[in-house]
Amino acid sequence: MAQPTFSLNRNLTLNQFWVYTFLGAVYTIVVGYLVSKMGMAGAIMSVLLPIVLVLVIMILLEPRLGLLLYIQFSFTVGFTRFVQIDVPVGLLIDGLLALTLFSLFLNGQRMEWRRMRSPAFALIAIWFLYTVIELINPEAPYRPAWFFHVRAFSLHWFLVACIIMVAPITRKDIAIFVNSWLIWSFLAALWSFKQQYIGLSPAEVVWLNSGFNARTHMLFGQLRCFSFYSDAAQFGAEMAGVTLVALIRVFEEKTLLKKAAYIVLTLVFFWGYAISGTRSALFVLVAGFAFYLLLKRDIPKLLMGLALSIPLFLLLMYTSVGSSNYQVQRMRSALTPMNDPSFMLRLQNQEKLKAYLQDLPFGAGIGTSTDMGARFSPWHWASQIPPDSWYVELWIETGRVGVTLYILMLIGLVGIGVFRVWQLKDPWLVKVMYGFLAEFVGIALMGYSNPVLGQFPTSSVIFISSMLIATCNRWDTGSLTQNSVVDQHSSPKLERHEAI
Repeated sequence: MAQPTFSLNRNLTLNQFWVYTFLGAVYTIVVGYLVSKMGMAGAIMSVLLPIVLVLVIMILLEPRLGLLLYIQFSFTVGFTRFVQIDVPVGLLIDGLLALTLFSLFLNGQRMEWRRMRSPAFALIAIWFLYTVIELINPEAPYRPAWFFHVRAFSLHWFLVACIIMVAPITRKDIAIFVNSWLIWSFLAALWSFKQQYIGLSPAEVVWLNSGFNARTHMLFGQLRCFSFYSDAAQFGAEMAGVTLVALIRVFEEKTLLKKAAYIVLTLVFFWGYAISGTRSALFVLVAGFAFYLLLKRDIPKLLMGLALSIPLFLLLMYTSVGSSNYQVQRMRSALTPMNDPSFMLRLQNQEKLKAYLQDLPFGAGIGTSTDMGARFSPWHWASQIPPDSWYVELWIETGRVGVTLYILMLIGLVGIGVFRVWQLKDPWLVKVMYGFLAEFVGIALMGYSNPVLGQFPTSSVIFISSMLIATCNRWDTGSLTQNSVVDQHSSPKLERHEAI
């Protein structure tokens, strides 16, 4: 009776051998063709192709993986300056989110679709619908440009909201997200120290000398460090945001070892923010920490914070103490904007825009300003006046109706977040959500002076964290409400997996 089994196993082994041999031969031919036609780029593609295929299969089997890869890829966008080939990282991220969304439907039976009936998702869906309607804006000079800006405006946020709402996200996934953010930020800070104290790499020098980068990143002989992010403003915003998160953990952690670790991270991140020279990022720290104290509903600490911060602000505003230090002087100039020529120029530009937009309640159309406007419709007035602000950019492209709707959405998300966080019982979840919510508020306020809300990786962090805040009751192990969904991974035993 054993002989047929042995024969069957032998046939299966032979079949597998020939299948693998055939696949290996095909792969070798493909590699040879790519290398002969594309050179080094073909060699890189031949190495990445199997990895990409495996990742695609894994995402199709488990959509949560797509969300975790999304945050990793968002931090790699700036690395394109180090390679000689043009890598469309933005389009790859679009494809990743689309693949993850497809995986949701593929695994639809185990997805929690009922969670989409939530106020937070409704707010984002309404904003997304408005931007879709903007596609038929008759004022748009070049409608295909809509696709390039709608991604940062609403599309990515909507896709991320769909994924987080229905996918079985676990506490371990939240910990991976937080730790990924901290690790990438730590590496970014170290790289900025290298730029400041050792020097720039050849690829960074080339980037600095292209376009207007030198004009915006070399001020009075001082380099505004940008690390491996898109620019110094983006880097400074991220460093300020993650400084705030680490500082909050200093106050929230109970053990001395963890407090010490977060103090070190806070100092590293803060100095990364300082050497970025991004003045407006100071308000991420100021507004975010004040909002954290309000979340804590700790009036004595809030008054103590005001008592300590007001003299510091007065010192920066009305004295010259520390002016010999460039970083201190940049912070000081953020508190006296009316003495800043660049800020006055922004106000003048906004007056010009006000005249153009007076009779355009829905704006000039998505994709008409900044880089896409200069690329596709350089003759149009919207592309010729720099917005220098996320909200001004929204005002130009979606009109006063659009920017009002967007701001109301942000206020609504903050309100929902406060309501959710105040109901939490789980200590680990509380301190994580405190950091998310305070950083969200700080970055939202900074959007007045910089378009960081629409740039990687800040946009990705905000998109993910805002939806985690809005549904945080799902992971509250201390909550006994009927709507709390605590999966098998939500046990307190998982504390060892959670954020550093």
